[in-house]
Amino acid sequence: MNKFFVALSFLGLIGCGPSMRSSNSTAVSTGPTNPKIDKASISFRIGVPLWSSQKRFEEVLNLFDKYKGVTDEISFFTSATHPPIPIDVFRERAGILKARMAEARKHGYKAGINILSTIGHHNENLDNSLKGDYINMTNIDGQICKGSFCPNDDRVREYVRIIYELTAKANPDYIWVDDDVRFGHMPIGLGCFCDNCLSVFQKELGVKYTRESLKSAFNDGETEQKLKVRAEWLQHNRNTISRLFTLIEQTVHKISPDMQIGFMTGDRFYEGYDFDNWAKILAGPKHTPVMWRPGGGYYNDNTTSELVGKSHDVGRQVSVLPQDVVSIQSEIENFPYQRLKKAANSVALEACSHIAAGCTGAAFNVLSFYDEPLDEYEPLMAKLSESRPFFDLMASTLGRSPISGIHTFWNKDSYITGKIEEGNWLSAGNPVVNHDLYSIGLPASYSGNASKVTILGKDNVLALPKFVIKILLEGGVYMDAQALNQLNKMGFGELTGFEPAGSDNVDRIEKFTNDPLNGIYSGRQRDNRQSFWKSEAWTLRRTDEKARFLSSLVDYSCKDVSECTSGVFENKLGGRICVSGYYPWTFMENQSKGSQMKSVFRWLSRETLPAYISSFHKVNLWVREPQNGRIALAFTNSSFDAAQNVTLMLRTENRTIKVYDMRCRESVIQSSGTDGSYQKFVIPVVDPWQMRLVMCE
Repeated sequence: MNKFFVALSFLGLIGCGPSMRSSNSTAVSTGPTNPKIDKASISFRIGVPLWSSQKRFEEVLNLFDKYKGVTDEISFFTSATHPPIPIDVFRERAGILKARMAEARKHGYKAGINILSTIGHHNENLDNSLKGDYINMTNIDGQICKGSFCPNDDRVREYVRIIYELTAKANPDYIWVDDDVRFGHMPIGLGCFCDNCLSVFQKELGVKYTRESLKSAFNDGETEQKLKVRAEWLQHNRNTISRLFTLIEQTVHKISPDMQIGFMTGDRFYEGYDFDNWAKILAGPKHTPVMWRPGGGYYNDNTTSELVGKSHDVGRQVSVLPQDVVSIQSEIENFPYQRLKKAANSVALEACSHIAAGCTGAAFNVLSFYDEPLDEYEPLMAKLSESRPFFDLMASTLGRSPISGIHTFWNKDSYITGKIEEGNWLSAGNPVVNHDLYSIGLPASYSGNASKVTILGKDNVLALPKFVIKILLEGGVYMDAQALNQLNKMGFGELTGFEPAGSDNVDRIEKFTNDPLNGIYSGRQRDNRQSFWKSEAWTLRRTDEKARFLSSLVDYSCKDVSECTSGVFENKLGGRICVSGYYPWTFMENQSKGSQMKSVFRWLSRETLPAYISSFHKVNLWVREPQNGRIALAFTNSSFDAAQNVTLMLRTENRTIKVYDMRCRESVIQSSGTDGSYQKFVIPVVDPWQMRLVMCE
């Protein structure tokens, strides 16, 4: 465990440690460091129209039976639309579900209830949804979502108690809490800022705010004070969800002490990302195993890059969970379930990609939400049935072992830094740097625990105390010019080696120097056309003679205009720094830039990257830390071209690997030589949008 991770764990700023300001006790893993997983955990989620009719439900069971083994579990949605439903409707449906689940068990499936709406998602079907004297979810301008309710309202909490009591009494094998338990709801955006929530916040903080004064506190004044009140609001959000989950856990386990409860999440930065604590609460005093369903977007395959982007979102979510959370089924959702929106191959690969990023299975929400025959879904079921052995092989091989590689920095408080200088904080969006580095064959990591290099973007460091930043700068760090400027202003200039010295927003081209890290690509140019894709080109000034220049800037007449736009530096603490001032996050898919980046990250890591793809291919790579002496990894050819002679550089002394394709066919590859501590393995061909699982015994 590296020093940076220890420091963050102490502060509770990453998912594997307690929250610094949490009112609840810390979630501690009591299970093994890598609990044994024999196969993937697979479920299908089916909508009300597919189970409310006896005839249609029999067709569903017949479909699953025809493709026996395609699923282990059937999860029944409680509603077809997204606001909470009236209690009498819920009671009626719970009665029907009790019989449906008993029938599913006769066919060999575990059966559970997925409560689609605990507090509600958004405005839909309002005429037939929950009505009454309930407080609606409210944004900071006082606007309300009529299809979502405040979890701090005692009347809403009583509604929640009743529906979970009805659910537990229906005798499911498990209960899922859907992802409406959050604070982002259409059409109002982020909440909840109702008068009741402001009153709760006042009791927590001892300071009274109106919506107007709180909005000003978030957005106006000194940076330090804005960060403070934002962090206090995130803790308020954590506490609110913790209280709701305490109510759910106590209600369910009073009726059925051994009932498993699962929760579906997304990237929950505004909610405080307190997954470890929430998992502990849902486990209850008996430490009943908890299930998790990480999710995100990607409802169709029109934009293929979103598949891997969702895997990175999922990987972050999994990294926060305690090790004893073993059943982690990624959300695979094809809403609105029109078959041609997403190819069967895409659905199968998505499940594999999310397992590579840390899940142990998948929850497929891919069937019709109409009362109609399911024949058009048979090709999809056939593909998933064919792919099931590979899901199982991946889950049993990778297990819950940590993912080792390059960590794009984030922590539980990252959201507080959004739009810190100007603008509306509540519109800040995802605080994680979005970059191309993971798509050129460099290994992803989602936690400081297993990171070899850390990526820093502007304002990331504002979520950290200074002593932790110092520890970070003792390791390997890649950053942009804005992050450099922020660090230097905070007093770390001696450790960064550079300072920004101005920028240009047009007509600049990066030119590689003859530094050894550029190798044979010295003199190459990279023109990313600032007139099209707006980005400043920064000039860097060396503040220490040991700093090295990796690239300069020239204009469109090839005239030198800047001696340095990117460079590397090894500081007195032994930390290695790379600063990039020219498109630091994008347009890295040409051979010279991709090769430079791989050399740079090997250097930054001091040759400890666990693996990377050295050949010129568009590949996403996930490497697990060795368990029992065995290295395992998975990678995807994220291109529509077949990848010929994919060259895997693996940090091992072993000279043989086994490679499995998505049909579980095995190939044995011998090392083609070494490069320092890396063995070179050449995989002859990987078809477009296909994954490979690699084991090194």
